[in-house]
Amino acid sequence: MVSIFPKPICNLPEADIAFDNVTAYVSQGINEQVVFMEFKKDTDIPEHSHASQWEIVLEGKVDYVEDGVKHTYRKGDRFFVPKGKKHSAKVYSGYASIVFFDQKDRYKKKNIC
Repeated sequence: MVSIFPKPICNLPEADIAFDNVTAYVSQGINEQVVFMEFKKDTDIPEHSHASQWEIVLEGKVDYVEDGVKHTYRKGDRFFVPKGKKHSAKVYSGYASIVFFDQKDRYKKKNIC
């Protein structure tokens, strides 16, 4: 799968994400992270919570569930997850997004040996 992201983003450090079918590049700020994500396969994200998150969909589709209500977001949509709000998602193959986390350590950089 060819990345939708340009070389300067693909040259960022990869984020260490628990799913094998996700490629993510992390831009680290002092107190926040911006993560550029691409999903190669359908992925179920179990319910979890963290600091606030703002996401914009670049490609594909995600079913986002909060308080038992499913919201479907597609290319061009954006959504906000408040700090501590439990949520889950079904991310579909081909999904790509830019995610701002109001948390400096949401993802660690992948160790490359």
